Amino acid sequence: MNREEREEREEDGRLAIEWIASDVVHSAVKIHRSLGPGLLESTYQRCLEYELRRAGHKVACEVVVPIWYEGISINAGYRMDMLIGDRIVIENKTVEFLLPIHYAQLLTYLKLQDLRLGFLINWNVKIIKHGIHRYVNGL
Repeated sequence: MNREEREEREEDGRLAIEWIASDVVHSAVKIHRSLGPGLLESTYQRCLEYELRRAGHKVACEVVVPIWYEGISINAGYRMDMLIGDRIVIENKTVEFLLPIHYAQLLTYLKLQDLRLGFLINWNVKIIKHGIHRYVNGL
């Protein structure tokens, strides 16, 4: 593969990620406008799963995140809420305030899965744009 082909492939990957990310945000806004705040995290997650699948994305929920230690995989109980298109992690919360531990959780999943983009969504807000937080892992 020459340099131009490699750059084109990388650009296609970035475009695909941004396409998914755009659908995540649009779906979250649609769901929150319809349901508002105050429901369980699982309700929003199922609705987001439905919307993203309907938009044609691969969605996995409650994905086990193993820890690799000395060449073996250890299940330490970590589970990310959602993995979209094998590229984007979504952590859903319904809390009064996001805490540093919530951000750390998302960044840990990005690091452990060697992924670049994640969203931390707090559904318990009056206006959803205040609850959507996008993070990029520097790898």
